[in-house]
Amino acid sequence: MATCPQGHPSGTDDYCDVCGAQMSDPRPTAPRQAPPQQAESCPVCATPRVGQFCEVCGHSFEGGALPVHVPVTGARWEAVTAADRAYYEQVIAQGGPDAGAMAFPPYCPERSFPLVGEQVRIGRSRRGRDQQPEIDLAGPPTDPGVSGLHAVLLAQPDGSWMLVDPGSANGTLVNGRPVTVNVPVRVGAGDRIHLGAWTVITIREGTP
Repeated sequence: MATCPQGHPSGTDDYCDVCGAQMSDPRPTAPRQAPPQQAESCPVCATPRVGQFCEVCGHSFEGGALPVHVPVTGARWEAVTAADRAYYEQVIAQGGPDAGAMAFPPYCPERSFPLVGEQVRIGRSRRGRDQQPEIDLAGPPTDPGVSGLHAVLLAQPDGSWMLVDPGSANGTLVNGRPVTVNVPVRVGAGDRIHLGAWTVITIREGTP
């Protein structure tokens, strides 16, 4: 006959039939295994992390690391987008798989985007996605060579900006030089960023 933790003799071995206390279980319990670690996900859209920036919405996983001063009134810098015919002809001359389908836009007005905040994403918004880049090149006219998240401008503590290409499909040029993926490049007034099939972005100093 089993004895419960209170000392009562019990005819059952699960609960004491005198006081109802649970009987001790002589069987050893297997150690609990820790659940497998899951890959870090974007806190905005839940996409698995593969680099510093989310491939879907452009969230920076390390964006809070830098103390950044953001102007309260006005923007010190602005990015002006336009179409560059000479760059377009270079892209077509390279003979990519979609070169024949890319037409230079007959009309593409300049657009100005203020550079404010810790990061300014450059890319192309798409239907069905709530997130869109601060510099949205979806058009019209739409540059077909621009990725959803093509590049990111990161504010620096001294007020300057760095450009990062997180892995765009067609690459990025700064003043005619290719940008290495995930290697920041400093940009300032007068610098020209080429991307897509014909887009040029010129950094200008605005009104502080």
